[in-house]
Amino acid sequence: MHKDWPKIARELSPLMAAARQGAPETWAAFSALGKAATAPGALDAKTKELIALALGIAARCDGCLAFHAKAVAQLGGSRAEVLDVVGMAVYMGGGPSAIYGAQALEAFDQFSPTAAV
Repeated sequence: MHKDWPKIARELSPLMAAARQGAPETWAAFSALGKAATAPGALDAKTKELIALALGIAARCDGCLAFHAKAVAQLGGSRAEVLDVVGMAVYMGGGPSAIYGAQALEAFDQFSPTAAV
């Protein structure tokens, strides 16, 4: 195991809560944006989380990988879907996305009870 993704998510949550307390208006606006962006629309919730995972790969954001891989797993995403997302992220982002794509797959596998490793 390269990184413990559930641990990363657990450790980031209280840090984010503390930041939220320090700047409540900013975080309320961010939360409202998140709620609006993930609301049902032309794309379902799982597809939106797969997109967020791809963007986390491209941005090289460990916390993004942890939270969005967890969400994809909770929404019933498959390892095959995550691999397609990794492929698109690598196509668009090159070598750095290949590294983070592999880590995104590892994160999904750690959160998914049905991932075939």
